[in-house]
Order: sequence, then structure tokens, then C-alpha cells
Amino acid sequence: MTEIREYQDSDATSWLRCRVLSFLTTEYFDDVVVTRPSFENPAHRLVAVQDDTVIGLMDVEILADRATIDVLAVHPDHQRRGLAAQLLEAVLPRLKVGVLDAWTRGDASANAWYQRSGFVENFRYLHVYKSWQDDETLAAPEGVDKVMSAFMHAPISAEAAMRERFARVHVCRQYVRAL
Repeated sequence: MTEIREYQDSDATSWLRCRVLSFLTTEYFDDVVVTRPSFENPAHRLVAVQDDTVIGLMDVEILADRATIDVLAVHPDHQRRGLAAQLLEAVLPRLKVGVLDAWTRGDASANAWYQRSGFVENFRYLHVYKSWQDDETLAAPEGVDKVMSAFMHAPISAEAAMRERFARVHVCRQYVRAL
């Protein structure tokens, strides 16, 4: 039996394990955290728990004009069983703002889920990674010999040029849902 409830400090280890494993096969594979992020603003931090183990999670930060899904993850062994929808349905009544938004990249299943769940794509920009393997030379700050890696943002209008220069370019999408 799966229980949807508020996160508890005792969930920390399985929360991290669930997040890492769920992101591992997505375009967010390197968005690794070693501790659970905290929020400056109020937040709803929900977990789906089975046998005292977190198998799904959703953190939603509440801002003045909207709420933002900071993270939504379902353990790979439990995906495609409706847990993300259950987490969303559990958080919606708690939100006292007019808009819920979320950001994701190009993973087809994530984009399809947001669209099925009543979200509409609102904005796009690029996440561009420069690795040591890219021949691209970036200006290094004074005292630094060479930039080996970098994470950068670029406008969507620069997509073709960025894809020519860098091996790893992701379209970052903002989805919004009126509440």
C-alpha cells in the first residue's frame, strides 16, 4: 500500500536514493544532490512511501505569484503506475495561488506527463554544457588556465549555433497550469 504524506526527516536517505535513481536515465542525470535542498519560501514537500521507503516525491515551493514544482521524481521500479499524478492531486488543494509551474528538459515521458496533467508549455531556453571534450575555448577568469567544464544558459534562438559548438545542449521548458 502506498501512502502520500508530508516528508519527514527520517525519509532523507530513501528520498535521495529515489531522486538520484529517477533522474539517472533522464537529461537531468547529473543534477545530483547529496542533501535534500531547503527552500527560502514556504513549500509543500510530499512523498509517496511504501514499506517505509520513499518511492516518489514532489517538492513545491510557494512564491508570491505562483507555486513551482522544484522536483518531481518516481523511483524507476514504480514509474508509470500513477504515482506522479497522485502526488500532484495531493498537492493541488494545498496551493493558494493562481498558477503552478514546472521546468523540465526534453525527456518525452516527462513532457507528455505535464501535458496530460493540464500544463501548457509557456517558455523555452537552452541549458548548454561545455565539457573538457568540447574544443570550444571559453574565456577563463584571470588566474585560471582553462575552462574545463561549464553550465550555461542561452536563448532558444541560439539553438542551432549552440548545437554546432557543444555536444550537450538541452531545451529547458517551462510548463504552467492555471489553478
